[in-house]
Amino acid sequence: MATPKLYAGIKLRETRTRLGLTQKLFADRLGVSLPYLNQMENNHRPVSAQVVLALATEFGLDVTELSAGDAERLVSDMREALADPIFSDAATPLADIRLAASNAPALARSFLELHSAYRRTHERLASLNAALGHDANTTVQSPWEEVRDFFHYCDNYIDAVDRAAEHFACPDGPRVDAIPRAISALEARGITVQFADITSVREKDGRVITIATHAKKSTQAFQLMHQVALITQNELLEATLDLARFQSSTARAIAKIGLANYFAGAAVMPYKQFLDAAQDNRHDLEILAELFGASIEQVAHRLSTLQRPGAKGLPFFFMRIDQAGTITKRHSATRLQFARFGGSCPLWIAHQAFETPTRFLRQLAETPDGARYLCVAKDVSKQGGSFHAPVRRYALCLGCEVSHAKDLVYADDMELGNPRAYEPIGISCRICERRNCHQRSVPPLERKLTVDLDRRGLLPYDIA
Repeated sequence: MATPKLYAGIKLRETRTRLGLTQKLFADRLGVSLPYLNQMENNHRPVSAQVVLALATEFGLDVTELSAGDAERLVSDMREALADPIFSDAATPLADIRLAASNAPALARSFLELHSAYRRTHERLASLNAALGHDANTTVQSPWEEVRDFFHYCDNYIDAVDRAAEHFACPDGPRVDAIPRAISALEARGITVQFADITSVREKDGRVITIATHAKKSTQAFQLMHQVALITQNELLEATLDLARFQSSTARAIAKIGLANYFAGAAVMPYKQFLDAAQDNRHDLEILAELFGASIEQVAHRLSTLQRPGAKGLPFFFMRIDQAGTITKRHSATRLQFARFGGSCPLWIAHQAFETPTRFLRQLAETPDGARYLCVAKDVSKQGGSFHAPVRRYALCLGCEVSHAKDLVYADDMELGNPRAYEPIGISCRICERRNCHQRSVPPLERKLTVDLDRRGLLPYDIA
């Protein structure tokens, strides 16, 4: 099989700009001509193996950073947006979309923001009653979506916060147990920690933090580390928020909670020690949860954040869905990208997790672009601590491309080389290209339909 060509013009330009080099000096250091460098930076030529080697040896660049990354996410999001019927009937060529995402990512993001604003306005106008309950300024991105996109395009890895959490958890090298370490740090700041029977999970009143006794140890540790982040790392969190330039105070507040949660997860599961343990135990979620005193969800989420330059873990995707199929958490360091609107594909193994509680389910899946994945799913329940408290149920799904499957314990005894073992899945019905899917809920927006009144197949229409 031919090796795919690597087009990374934007990454080359960013690297050269960060180093403060002219094109001439950069070309000399890479051992190529100035015209050749110019063509690579404009994606008219792929990055050669010689240049990749020079980037690593001359500048110490982690060459994995040259992979598609942001461009793949932008391509997926733009394909979904361009499937909207407001655009012309002729589908935009995928090559054009990739070119825009690679060469003009800022323009592509502006296009996505504009389309998101249009969607919100259109949906509110279509439902007058709902529109009357919203502000007149309907074109502003919602704070929740703005924060979601911030983490999405940061690759769900915040280097400064991650390293601060690692330093906090391992001040002298070995990892310290999370709960005693957090309590000690808070008491050093004059904060008292107590455990009591409260309805919420965590409360702070003045200089007293109360943690619910009914919460699991993993939850108690996470909540204490969250409070540690807010109290001891406030300057770092605020500086990170300043760089993000959120449009509203609400978005900034939501993002601060997200950053504190990020710190908490990284402190409970410090980067290097967690990465080593994950590799040693072939990413067995249960073993990792036991080793680090974390929950299965915390471990799965943490695995999806191991994207530190020069020390990356396996590229995972991670999502959490509720019983209605709505994605409540999502991230992908793989080529697979989740739909920004609507639910996930019903053929995904995650939806079956609710039917088989307490079990780990496995699936070999193939997306319409031919990429193959190993998926692992499990249901999780979050108890409220009393008979009358509601129980929240979710399904978790973690996966990676099959090329990495040998490094996962969940691949054992699976027919990785059998094409018939792979379930054909999609991302979202509205952009899925599969014509004969028996679970299709809506037609694909970028395909014409024909309707035969005298014939009925799997669907009441045929997709061109």
